[in-house]
Amino acid sequence: MMLKFYMTPGSCSTGIHILLEELELLFEVTILNLPAGDHHQPCYLVINPKGTIPALMLPDGHVLTEFQAIAFWLARAYPKAGLLPDDPLKAAMVIELMDYVVGTVHGQGYTRIFTTEAYLPPGLSGAEQDRWMSAIKDRGQEIVEQAFKVIEARLPDEGYVAGPRLTLADAALFYVFFWADRIGLSMPERCAALYQRIRARPIVRQVLKEGGYR
Repeated sequence: MMLKFYMTPGSCSTGIHILLEELELLFEVTILNLPAGDHHQPCYLVINPKGTIPALMLPDGHVLTEFQAIAFWLARAYPKAGLLPDDPLKAAMVIELMDYVVGTVHGQGYTRIFTTEAYLPPGLSGAEQDRWMSAIKDRGQEIVEQAFKVIEARLPDEGYVAGPRLTLADAALFYVFFWADRIGLSMPERCAALYQRIRARPIVRQVLKEGGYR
């Protein structure tokens, strides 16, 4: 039994997709249409009761959810790829940055931009709702832009987050940079440069092409 990967093209699962391909693993893909509600269907909730993506079913039947957990498992299961540095401090810094990306940039910033309705107080209508929607989206953009400034200070002028090899944090950074590119949010210089370096990797180009992105 091979790995089974549950994903949506262009979503946060893109980062895990990149790691799976970089490791040259064999895996079966199930694409979930989020707008259609595939992640809330009973057949998927049996696999992942959280109704979230990504999810990775291991050959023994265990299912891993949450970006950080899946990424960590891949790094530990295939250590020769160097997705997590051997040095404890560098490894901790990679995990720290990955968690910041997923928890703050995505979890607090982009959710306000992409799922604004979830932040609306009940009972709003008309112009009042429009004002709230605008304010929530603005706050989401502000969170992302502030976070990018924090990340910018952590990035090297060349290479990847922790040196010459792609890491878990780079995979997480890629999807939030990709979203910024898609919706026209500006990125600081080193963030933009890292985004282009990762995007230029053949595997990443392949993943984007398979997802329908040029």
